Amino acid sequence: MADRTITLLIVDDHPVVRDGLRGMFASDPGFDVLGEAAGGAEGVELAGRLDPDVVLMDLRMPAGSGVEAIAELTRRGARAKVLVLTTYDTDSDTLPAIEAGATGYLLKDAPRDELFMAVRAAAEGRTVLSPAVASRLVGAVRNPAAPPAAEALSAREREVLALVAKGTGNREIARELFISEATVKTHLTHLYRKLRVKDRAAAVAAAYDRGILG
Repeated sequence: MADRTITLLIVDDHPVVRDGLRGMFASDPGFDVLGEAAGGAEGVELAGRLDPDVVLMDLRMPAGSGVEAIAELTRRGARAKVLVLTTYDTDSDTLPAIEAGATGYLLKDAPRDELFMAVRAAAEGRTVLSPAVASRLVGAVRNPAAPPAAEALSAREREVLALVAKGTGNREIARELFISEATVKTHLTHLYRKLRVKDRAAAVAAAYDRGILG
């Protein structure tokens, strides 16, 4: 993604927020806002027509919720990655978004650079969770029980998990830890099993919830 412009669709019911986001991304030539939507249903329709790399999705909107829109985009097999950008960090908001298929989760008070980094990560399919959001993601929905003591993460697995939480891809993890990508995938498989999760987003959420990270 570093060598081409990342295209965006902004879905938010507040015109001032949409204008602010559009202006922010317009200041960086690495991004191109293709369109805006005021609700989830319109966002799904525009995503299908405009085919953006990333959809910035609010969660609570009168004209169709963000969670419903994420679920519909997932059902349709949309190419776009969904980055939730919301004011709300309660479990009742973020957990359904995870289940629906969102790639990343940020609060609207995130700094400009953090937002840009998250959009780039999302465009590459990498998971980014802001600490404020991740700390709210209890494991009860996907992971009802904590792993037993015998299943504690190894030092290397913790290193891999910390890099995953930063949005680092497998290739970059391998390079940083001087191991092969196959070994990275093996570590991920082991820590998924130990944390009783199925993917990167859930692993990071469970790690924050259990005090392994942060």
